[in-house]
Amino acid sequence: MKSLLLAVAIAFLAAALATLFPYPSPMLSDLGYSAFCPFAPWSTLALLFLAGVSWVVRQHLARPPA
Repeated sequence: MKSLLLAVAIAFLAAALATLFPYPSPMLSDLGYSAFCPFAPWSTLALLFLAGVSWVVRQHLARPPA
């Protein structure tokens, strides 16, 4: 389970970075250029939040029981 959560966190981080890459799209992002995801930076922040949540859950599961 912990390795699955690590893989999910890494996938969310990779997707967050991918949203910021320039890409020819018909919509401009809020950053002012045509990004891979036209909803950047908001989609980037959402993906970073999900990566953080999966990391926190992973750390919680890795803690020994009290």
